[in-house]
Amino acid sequence: MKEKYEIEYLFKTLPRILENMIASPSGLSEWFADDVNSKDDIFSFEWDGNIEKARLVNHKVNSKIRFRWLTDEEEGLDTYFEISYSVDPMTSSVAVNVTDFAYKEDKESAILLWDQQIQNLKRILGA
Repeated sequence: MKEKYEIEYLFKTLPRILENMIASPSGLSEWFADDVNSKDDIFSFEWDGNIEKARLVNHKVNSKIRFRWLTDEEEGLDTYFEISYSVDPMTSSVAVNVTDFAYKEDKESAILLWDQQIQNLKRILGA
């Protein structure tokens, strides 16, 4: 059984720039995967020659994007990974929330992987 976990990161960037980085194949391939392609609602993520496919489940522009891995879908797991964000009106900083699922024994390494990916995103955005 996979467990849900959430992580929050703070950015100093414009929401429209962040939106492009999390919702387009070209943006995602700059920080999340080596290469990303999409056809209809299926996104193909490539890392080191391995391709994982995910279904785009929900996308609210300037708010969030949610994917479900096809392997989890085939196994009947009600899991997903979601990147959502909101702007603090006082500080103009952007809070990015990642929601994902992992097996208990993999949770720590999954969080470290997200930390690394988000650091890549921050570096690219200068955020």
